[in-house]
Amino acid sequence: MASPSGTSSGSSQLLNSGSEEDLQAVMDQKKRKRMISNRESARRSRMRKQKQLADLTAEAMQLRRENDQAFTVLNLTTQDYSVVEAENSVLRAQAMELTYRLLSLSEIVDYLNGTLVV
Repeated sequence: MASPSGTSSGSSQLLNSGSEEDLQAVMDQKKRKRMISNRESARRSRMRKQKQLADLTAEAMQLRRENDQAFTVLNLTTQDYSVVEAENSVLRAQAMELTYRLLSLSEIVDYLNGTLVV
């Protein structure tokens, strides 16, 4: 005849074995969930980095366009400045010539006035 403690010890081993299998199954399930979660997190991270790269690339292109446009405006402004500077030089020369002519005419008038007064 089997002793009550022998039977109970055998059934507790069965329970322990079942419980260990259940525990192992739960651990495996958690491990799988963690792996899936990690993969999804890595995928989101890659997508985020890819979007950041695309955004930075687009921003770099926009900045290049703006830089090219600013450079073009600078070149046009420099050309305009050169034209205005040349015109200013001509006008300064004309002003000096007219000043000289005015001085000469003033001297002639003064001479004539001096001659008429005497």
